[in-house]
Amino acid sequence: MSTLVIVESPTKARTIRNFLPNEYQVEASMGHVRDLPASASEIPASYKGKNWANLGVNIENNFDPIYVIPKDKKKVVQGLKIALKNVDELILATDEDREGESISWHLLQILKPKVPIKRMVFHEITRDAIKKSLNNCRDINENLVHAQETRRILDRLYGYTLSPLLWKKIAWGLSAGRVQSVAVRLLVQKEQERLSFESGEYWNLKVLLEKEKFFFEAKLISISGKKVAVGSDFDSKTGKVSHNRNVILLNEQEANILKEKLEDETKLWNIAKVEEKQVNNKPSPPFTTSTLQQESNRKLGISARDTMRTAQKLYEEGYITYMRTDSVNLSSEAINAARACVTQKYGEEFLSPRPRKYTTTSKGAQEAHEAIRPAGNNFLTPKETELSDQAFSLYDLIWKRTVACQMADAKLTQISVVIEVDNAEFRAYGKRIDFPGFFRAYVEGSDNPETVLESQEIILPYLQERDQLKCEKIDVLDHKTQPPARYTEASLVKVLEKEGIGRPSTYASIIGTIRDRGYSQMRSKALVPTFTAFAVVSLLETYFPDLVDTTFTSTMEQALDEIATGEVQRVPYLEQFYFGDKGLDTQVKVRTDEINPNLAKAINLNNLDTTIKIGKFGPYIEVEQDGKIITASIPTNLTPSDLNIDQVIKLLKQKTEGPEKIGLHPETGEPIYLLIGSYGPYVQLGEITEENKKPKRTSLPKNINPEDVNLEIALGLLALPLLLGTHPDTQANIKVNIGRFGPYVVHDQGKKGKDYRSLKKEDDLLTISLDRALELLSQPKLMRGRKAKKPLKELGLHPEDSEPINIYEGPYGIYINHKKINVGLSEKETVDSITLEKALKLLSKKTPVKKKNTRKTVKKKTTATKKRKKD
Repeated sequence: MSTLVIVESPTKARTIRNFLPNEYQVEASMGHVRDLPASASEIPASYKGKNWANLGVNIENNFDPIYVIPKDKKKVVQGLKIALKNVDELILATDEDREGESISWHLLQILKPKVPIKRMVFHEITRDAIKKSLNNCRDINENLVHAQETRRILDRLYGYTLSPLLWKKIAWGLSAGRVQSVAVRLLVQKEQERLSFESGEYWNLKVLLEKEKFFFEAKLISISGKKVAVGSDFDSKTGKVSHNRNVILLNEQEANILKEKLEDETKLWNIAKVEEKQVNNKPSPPFTTSTLQQESNRKLGISARDTMRTAQKLYEEGYITYMRTDSVNLSSEAINAARACVTQKYGEEFLSPRPRKYTTTSKGAQEAHEAIRPAGNNFLTPKETELSDQAFSLYDLIWKRTVACQMADAKLTQISVVIEVDNAEFRAYGKRIDFPGFFRAYVEGSDNPETVLESQEIILPYLQERDQLKCEKIDVLDHKTQPPARYTEASLVKVLEKEGIGRPSTYASIIGTIRDRGYSQMRSKALVPTFTAFAVVSLLETYFPDLVDTTFTSTMEQALDEIATGEVQRVPYLEQFYFGDKGLDTQVKVRTDEINPNLAKAINLNNLDTTIKIGKFGPYIEVEQDGKIITASIPTNLTPSDLNIDQVIKLLKQKTEGPEKIGLHPETGEPIYLLIGSYGPYVQLGEITEENKKPKRTSLPKNINPEDVNLEIALGLLALPLLLGTHPDTQANIKVNIGRFGPYVVHDQGKKGKDYRSLKKEDDLLTISLDRALELLSQPKLMRGRKAKKPLKELGLHPEDSEPINIYEGPYGIYINHKKINVGLSEKETVDSITLEKALKLLSKKTPVKKKNTRKTVKKKTTATKKRKKD
């Protein structure tokens, strides 16, 4: 009996194939095989002309979706239909969540199998799990399918109804999203808090004390029994001490006077109080989708999107369990495996006395999965996996977190010491780790980079009340209160989950969309909202407050959960959402005419008395001078938090008075200007004229401020690209230049190609040496912030051009690569069986063919020809 098994991806298919008998054929659907139309061209002819056709949802008939097979999936579907003809049974083995259930349902609708059908689900791809799931197949869960379909329709209605409104009222190309818009609003709200924040200043003293050659620090906490002001005592809206705080606010002069007074060697520094408190720290539960995204971003600096991509690959290759889960539960097999790892690696004393079991408490949790953990009943250690780069780091994180959750508590002693001198009191804090427990394996990260991790021990000497100390040094400290921290990907994911907004499995794509659509910029790890984000949020808050309200969005998630359990029917819910008294369609129709585009494009910032608008080409400043309206574009790298009055004046001055002239070129006598363009500041040689429409321009590197640019720096930038010398091995030129992604050096070998390396922060674009350039070129090449992909196997060099031929693994399986030519492996071949000779034959069949120019040359009709036709 032959069986066809369908999964989503080639990687998953390849892994599962290893665990099934030969009579099982495993194929990949490449994700979804059907979806709502992505463009007008995909809408079936029978629906065109309907007033709802552009939505892809028949809102007049029970919200029936129009499903189409995208062009790039037609070949896949045809292949699955052919495979199905020769088998006796079909097993649908897509992921066990709502998305996977939906893919299986769509496959049934398209393939219309005449053979017996089974739905096979598993939480990990191991031999035991696959064998067990084969014996426990079930039917497709229609409720899960309805929940996923309803979510897809909601997202389509929300986006396709609100986005056109944004195009008309603000700017073309903007988008609104059910969860996306709420997330953008959170970013904007946080930025508005920062813009309205008033910083307060306070002074304090820090002392270095000594006892028996042991040094430690303490800070001033009170004078004459009255508390000295700290950051938490200030009102963020006024920058002054809150009215209900009875504290002493020291200024610089008072702090220095106190310092001089206490530096008197006759002063006695006595310990007034020593308090010790024993604390037990428990390990965090194993990872869910949300907590994995947060911790990966905090500890590894990996974005939510890349975290999910890497986790997907680890799951499909059989290294971890399913990575889309709200559950912190571990199976008894997993608990036993984790406890075995603890015993083997750390010893019995580090094992928790009893197995730890965790229960899910997150709002709106769904899917009865396990937590994310290493796959199998015996966990591979990170070194045993032979993984590398990002995949290794993420598996290592998952392994440590899972193992740590079965370890003993960490036992600490927190120590607080109060020191008296004259009428002042100082306090020192310490922490002693009495037993490290799970700290040996894992310490959870923090969204605040200044937070001291629990693994770090703050050591104090043995201190008792009435002990006398020696003061070695007193420092005066100037403090300024800080605005609330911006959201990082980790902290945004945390608040979205806490509020029950969206599903953790969608957070990665949502944050990616926010960045891709220009609603935020990434700075260090912070998400900084743009002018566009401010304009869109302002419009939505004013006219559609419910649609960007966290409670409203959270309630929608609850409704989707209830549809998944069959408690709520999808059609009545969609009717109310779209056509109800406060429904989306109703609101848009009523309020569209109320929205003034001129006002919708405008942005009001608390820190600026200037009109800022969103235009076709981005944000710009608009002012009236002498009865005329003057506009000046704002560079794309500037956000509302960056723009100040000085920059506004500079941008307007450049527009009204022309660019700033730095000097004249010593050789040509042409003027050199400093300008600010859409992509930031740059220097320009000469003016734009009929003869010189594109004068030479060079952008300023990020480490050079426009204020610091003089004639020497400008000449150096305009001299780029600069020849540094020749490569000792190839004798080819090595140059330094600056491009879209910053300064770089290039090894130019002509027809053999160019080899690029970005300059590091410490490198100076204008003074870099040949030796330093050679050092950079010798380092592994980086691709989008990651190391270049390592080949699975190096086959050798091509006989014609001596370029390498290697085997790689990509998102669609194993392939052979030679320069820009890629050839996939057939099912009969493996990485080990492919030789250089076989690879050359396969590559020869896929030599790139130059496209012929198929455009027809049409002769222009002369006036005489037109006249003859007219006559």
